[in-house]
Amino acid sequence: MNQSSLPDDHSLAARKVRSFPHRPGVYLMKDARGRVIYVGKAKDLRNRAGSYFLRAAAEDPRTRRLVREIRDIDYLEADSEVDALLIEARLIKDIQPKYNQELKDDKTFPYLEIHTREEYPRVEITREPKSRGTKLYGPFANVRGLRGALQVLQKVFRFRTCSLDIRQDDPRWRWFRPCLLASIQQCSAPCNLGVSAEEYRKDIRRLQRFLEGEKKSLLEDMRQEMQAAAAELRFEEAARLRDEIRLLETLDQRGELDTHVQPEVFTVDPKKGLAGLRKVLRLAELPRTIEGVDVAHLAGTETVASLVQFIDGLPFKPGYKRFRIRTVEGVDDYASIYEVVARRFRRLREEGHVFPDILLVDGGKGQLNAALRAFAAMEIQPPLVLSLAKRDEELYVMDREEPLRLSRHSFALRLLQYVRDEAHRFAQHYHHILRRKSTLADP
Repeated sequence: MNQSSLPDDHSLAARKVRSFPHRPGVYLMKDARGRVIYVGKAKDLRNRAGSYFLRAAAEDPRTRRLVREIRDIDYLEADSEVDALLIEARLIKDIQPKYNQELKDDKTFPYLEIHTREEYPRVEITREPKSRGTKLYGPFANVRGLRGALQVLQKVFRFRTCSLDIRQDDPRWRWFRPCLLASIQQCSAPCNLGVSAEEYRKDIRRLQRFLEGEKKSLLEDMRQEMQAAAAELRFEEAARLRDEIRLLETLDQRGELDTHVQPEVFTVDPKKGLAGLRKVLRLAELPRTIEGVDVAHLAGTETVASLVQFIDGLPFKPGYKRFRIRTVEGVDDYASIYEVVARRFRRLREEGHVFPDILLVDGGKGQLNAALRAFAAMEIQPPLVLSLAKRDEELYVMDREEPLRLSRHSFALRLLQYVRDEAHRFAQHYHHILRRKSTLADP
């Protein structure tokens, strides 16, 4: 359609949206001169793009000006929500649409940064990219979606996100304990030389090709590599390539990106929180994994517990667990915590998984002691066990008689509060689910 024949309102765009597919993709909104003024991604193109033509969008201060200028709209379909996120980033970088600049949530967009000069390149999300020695992808419009995509892609390419200075020629790394991500097959564990630098870099190059939009040719090359490895009897390498290919082919089945990362309610840099914990707890190393436990009940019925996982100071939702309390009658938080801790760490020991660096229990000295009794009964050496009491925000630490009283503005305290509150939210959510099921089942 010629620019001169565009209507004076967004009626054309509103009509076109009704024919958009219910598929992931990217939509491009245009003004009266045919210029792209906004690019957005969607897991459902018709529903997401169509929402801009509802009355609420025209009245919302954040979108009102944009909606007034829309005269036309187009879309690009994507294989998955992850693909849509990457297409959106490339288009924003190339086109620099007017409203993507004005509607951003922070002073700078987030980028995906690969530290290519490191022997085992690490991958991280940053708003302050380095000027040299890294490869940047982005900018991305939504950091929450980017974090979800990062975790999805880590399942495929198994790259590291830690800041360790790993060197293949240093034999001390052979005895290093990998973090939780290695146990769940989300990192190839270069930190204990579980993979050679050459093999690790192959996966980094595959990740880069995917990020650069070469998914189709990447899959073809990986299939050829897999066949060659099998023909040369390198069956372990062939099996790993087979698994990576399957994961890449089924990115659309990996779930919604928002389910992988909790919304950003934490206003403090997680790295500062972890550094603060290392300082106040006098730890030899920066903690990477924290697990939080909480219990919920209603008048002693339907007692449940939650376990949340944080990696590098951020929620790791695939690691969240729910427990129905089996052995406790009535209201007994101490006994419930004992049961949850025993069940959790007995299973970790049986399956040979890595323990978290810190276990945080919601409560005071009594809850801390209940957790420690569970470890003693199983004859398991515990990780660092803490409890955080809500009333005065006192931090109880194993092997210390008196609690720590941290500043209310302490980065360390804020991080622990985040873990505790997230465990509480998750426990309450599970409890409400069970209550609804019980209510629906009543005659």
